Amino acid sequence: MKDNIVAISTAMTKGAISIIRMSGKDVISIANKIFKGKNLEEVESHTIHYGYIVDQEEIIDEVLVTIMKAPKTYTMEDVVEINCHGGIITTKRILETILNYDIRLAEAGEFTKRAFLNGRIDLTQAEAVMDLIESKSNQARKQAVNQLTGKLSSQISNLREKIKDLLASIEVNIDYPEYYDIEIVTTKKIEEVTQKLITELKNILNNSKNGKIIKEGIKTVIVGRPNVGKSSILNSLLDEDKAIVTDIEGTTRDIVEGSIQIEGIPLNIIDTAGIRQTEDIIEKIGVEKSLSLIDEADLILLVFNSNENLTEEDKKLLTKIDKNKTIIILNKNDLNQKLKLIDFKDYHVVSSNTIDNNGIDSLKEKIKELFNLEQIESNNTTYLSNARQISLVNKALKSLEEVIIGIKEKLPIDMLEIDLKQAFTLLGEVIGEEYSDEILDHLFANFCVGK
Repeated sequence: MKDNIVAISTAMTKGAISIIRMSGKDVISIANKIFKGKNLEEVESHTIHYGYIVDQEEIIDEVLVTIMKAPKTYTMEDVVEINCHGGIITTKRILETILNYDIRLAEAGEFTKRAFLNGRIDLTQAEAVMDLIESKSNQARKQAVNQLTGKLSSQISNLREKIKDLLASIEVNIDYPEYYDIEIVTTKKIEEVTQKLITELKNILNNSKNGKIIKEGIKTVIVGRPNVGKSSILNSLLDEDKAIVTDIEGTTRDIVEGSIQIEGIPLNIIDTAGIRQTEDIIEKIGVEKSLSLIDEADLILLVFNSNENLTEEDKKLLTKIDKNKTIIILNKNDLNQKLKLIDFKDYHVVSSNTIDNNGIDSLKEKIKELFNLEQIESNNTTYLSNARQISLVNKALKSLEEVIIGIKEKLPIDMLEIDLKQAFTLLGEVIGEEYSDEILDHLFANFCVGK
């Protein structure tokens, strides 16, 4: 990290301004070589200066240059930001001029990576930076800001401190094996504290389901036989004609997607091909894709014609779905009713039609109820926000559960220590106290180049 780096930090498109960011020990002197105005090496930190970027005698652009000196910067290194006029040509020309000096183009996420490696932020906060950039709803933005403030880090660090105390007790026991009562006290303490840690981790993992919903939305698939009104329901939810609607069976042969928000949570909806036996090769592929999406979905909207009795295809669909994540829609309730709500008393069910959108509001209310959307908070609750964090906490939980099993099996204390150390290490990986270069490279590779 001793070299100097530079990148364009704003979108490469037409706009009012662009920002070019530099970080490293020599960036102020580099900026000074191409800046016509004040001597940037003599100015105070955290000040902005008007002037021109020049390449020898050629004036490239009129700019404002911000000077920020270490350690009070994003990367904890000297940072220079050049605010120039927006536009691809001018921005690239300034970047090309800078690259003539002892500086290289930054890798994806390298500014944030340096902030992490220099100790300004931990790994969960680094991930929150990207979550903030990519947030698709106000709730997701709030969650990212919450994580950026370090609340998750504090919670994980607190759990590690409790494990560290247990490990210290074990070391005392190992150092003084002649005192039998120490072992009894230590084992009792290990069991008591570990059970509390297990409860805390389970609560964190439970809450992480809400975190996933806030960040990624609810993956929703609409399934059912052909011509039951799936596409009409999609159009009604989206309030636009996204899918083609006809009376001809098999009109939808591939998936059609759209998105709405309910209580600030994205509902990512997929209208699937009608599920039935068919010899049409294209339609058959669509049916297979529909069935595969059922397992991947967070929410299944299973549509039946309420003016027809259940068919064999309908009954097969009922056996394939998880009723805990399914809402049955008895569609076409403007016609003679053969299916009624009471016929599905063990399911979440609504009645609707798409002629006058009767039942669409009830469907939205049922979705809110099923996912407790009105109860989801993104301001104060600490959520794990991605698969990496959730996987590590799950592994730490299993290690702690192994400790309890070991106590019941009367294993020696030094054997319990192995699983406790494993949990300690895994939780350290969540916040970046423990990490490998490979993990870091993979994580930051998904960042914007200028961030």
